Amino acid sequence: MKRLALAFLAGAMSATGFAPLGLWPLTLAALALLMALTLNVARMRSAFATGWTFGFGHFLVGLNWIALAFTFQSAMPPWLGWLGVVIAALYLAIFPALAAMLAWRIGKGSPAMFVFLFAAAWIVTEYLRATILFSFGWNPLAAITVADIGSGDFQTALPAAARWIGTYGVSAILVLLSGALLLLFRSRYWAAAFAALIPAIAFCVGFADLQISGQRQWVRDTPTAESYIDSGPAIRIVQPNINQNEKWDPELAALNFSRLAEHTGETGDRPRLIFWPEAAVPDFIEDDPLARFRIAQLLGPDDILLLGASKLIWEDGEDGRRRAVGARNSLYAMDATGELLGRYDKAHLVPYGEYIPMRPLMEMIGLSRLAPGDLDFWPGPGPQSFDLPGFGTVGGQICYEIVFSGEVVDAANRPDFLFNPSNDAWFGAWGPPQHLAQARLRAIEEAMPIVRSTPTGISAVIDAQGAVTHYIPYHEAGRIDAALPRAGVPTLFSRFGNLLPLLFAFALAGLAFALGRRARY
Repeated sequence: MKRLALAFLAGAMSATGFAPLGLWPLTLAALALLMALTLNVARMRSAFATGWTFGFGHFLVGLNWIALAFTFQSAMPPWLGWLGVVIAALYLAIFPALAAMLAWRIGKGSPAMFVFLFAAAWIVTEYLRATILFSFGWNPLAAITVADIGSGDFQTALPAAARWIGTYGVSAILVLLSGALLLLFRSRYWAAAFAALIPAIAFCVGFADLQISGQRQWVRDTPTAESYIDSGPAIRIVQPNINQNEKWDPELAALNFSRLAEHTGETGDRPRLIFWPEAAVPDFIEDDPLARFRIAQLLGPDDILLLGASKLIWEDGEDGRRRAVGARNSLYAMDATGELLGRYDKAHLVPYGEYIPMRPLMEMIGLSRLAPGDLDFWPGPGPQSFDLPGFGTVGGQICYEIVFSGEVVDAANRPDFLFNPSNDAWFGAWGPPQHLAQARLRAIEEAMPIVRSTPTGISAVIDAQGAVTHYIPYHEAGRIDAALPRAGVPTLFSRFGNLLPLLFAFALAGLAFALGRRARY
């Protein structure tokens, strides 16, 4: 029991390395403690239990914001939100448990072998967490490297390694750093500790050299906001500070629209690319010309607006009447005439937030209220880009879709930038900065600037290196006028995706077996 209690506390401590706290040394120390506890068990099921207890503490603390999300649903008691956090943590803890069990099963006789196997298994299990069943890849370990907006952490070499080995590969390097810390306390394994540091040192030195010798091979020169606005198109990001409990109140619809209009501002003689948040208006604008006309009055003749809105899916009934059978969470591009220039439909939907799995059963037991309305959202086909005349090509990723490594860019039509409209108003104090950190990782992986617009924050401009160049803090109304950063050349990761971290896992496993074999002779 003492071992499991320590594992739980280590897991809880590890969550403090993520935004908003950013205490990453505690995360590394917690991982070292997890590996030490796992190495000292005598049975495989004990190794699994140690990893699972660590994971439970980790996700219980790190995902505390989920509890608040439930309070915005109608007639939901607060305790149900915390029950949701516990259930999510119980499930997600399986993945670090599998990593601990596999590393112990194969490498229990050699601490050095164990560390490398644990890093390899961490890549695989983190990838699986984002791709199977509920596909919840929130807060990969690598996110601790970009947890602080203003610290200049994007200039460090470690997160930049995501261009070569992806987010999951960076997570493995962090595991190796923790493993080296563990091995340094075992006098027999100093050489193995140095071996564990070699991949991290190699990537850090390599990327530091690239940054010193010139970043043009990664990112084209980005102009200042002033020079860009003087020479051509400018962007404006709107954050109206509309809270979740105000957003869908019909009595506040006019006030909410006036907030958007106020920060959209007066039209000028320069074209603007304007960004509104996810579900910015309650209207089904594709079916409502009057709603489009009202919005278009805010735009200059050459302006283009990108905004989130829902789309109804219609079917003809047996009685000949059309009825709505579903909806899509969509991103639209609109010009000053009210014409829709393009649409992207969200592909990664939030279970129990945007659709109810097994809805008939959930209705029977009274849990259909977890998702608002009587219609489920339907998923779109995946990443798509569309042209914005005068502004280039945009790719859409709505809300938490941006957390999925390797799944955010249309490979057939690489965009000039990504737009990530989101509604983080129900994510509490921890969710929005965690969301922003993961968007930064996507920018680094793809060498792709990302624009974020949210109702309550954190709206931001992220350049192709992952730097937050402009942002509006949480729960503040405002707007950003800035230059649209330019994309970099396609990275190795943008070409091969998550094949690269999986190959890195294979290489780490090979090193583990080499170390294990050497330890036997």
